[in-house]
Amino acid sequence: METNILTTVILPLSLVIIMLGMGTTLVLADFKRVLIYPKAVAIGIVGQILILPVVGFLFASQFGLKPEYAVGVMVLVACAGGATSNMIVYLAKGDVALSVTLTAISSCITVISIPFIINFALHEFMDASDDAVLPIGTTNMKLFVFTLLPVMLGMWLRHKFTALAIKLEKPMNRFASILFVFIVCSIMFQERAGLVETMLTAGPVAYGLNFITMVLGFSAARAFKLNDQQSIAISIEVGVQNSATGIIIATTMLHNAEIAIIPAVYSLIMYLNAGVLIGLMQVYMKRRGMALAKAI
Repeated sequence: METNILTTVILPLSLVIIMLGMGTTLVLADFKRVLIYPKAVAIGIVGQILILPVVGFLFASQFGLKPEYAVGVMVLVACAGGATSNMIVYLAKGDVALSVTLTAISSCITVISIPFIINFALHEFMDASDDAVLPIGTTNMKLFVFTLLPVMLGMWLRHKFTALAIKLEKPMNRFASILFVFIVCSIMFQERAGLVETMLTAGPVAYGLNFITMVLGFSAARAFKLNDQQSIAISIEVGVQNSATGIIIATTMLHNAEIAIIPAVYSLIMYLNAGVLIGLMQVYMKRRGMALAKAI
């Protein structure tokens, strides 16, 4: 992929704005919830950081994907969490506080874990030489600047200028959404020559990955006897990835638009499963409320 203003300026700036907006929604209390919900947080983090890459590897290695798409799957699963998951949890009537906590913690961990997972994928699927993989220290620093630093700045703005941060939250989220759509459209435009074939290949993989990981997250939460709201939050946090970060890594660090295809397609498809889950939970909560009213 050619280095141009899109890859060197617009895409990194888009991610910074997205993460800054997420930071303005966080407070220190979100991190303290680890002490309040230790079991729920532990299950969610294990699902995001450990289980998710394992499932991603199974998809990447067992579906006969071209090497770039296989690496794209691993790039995607390395980027756990994201601001979108918090919104979906809210709409699905899940535990938003738990969702925000998991997003905050996973954002800190993935700054370190991402290059290790991606380098493994580059060696495994593309036979990359040591010179072609991501340098660990430099990549960690770039991820810190692009993701964690804007989150910290957003949290500082929320603490020092609370009213202003709350007032800017919706406009920033709207602007970030527009930028994200622009990112996805840019990737699709660059791959327009084989777009139909790309969707037929990447679409089922992206859909299956999202569906399976959401089911696994929900099942794990129920197995450990978490309540409905916590189970929904963990299901979405495990199943909905930070595809924006994945796209930025593919285009600005790996300089390969084909690797960005899976995260780009995934960013569109994940809303299908999320929409179904939101609809099911709204029906479930409505029926549950009616049952409780009759019992009273």
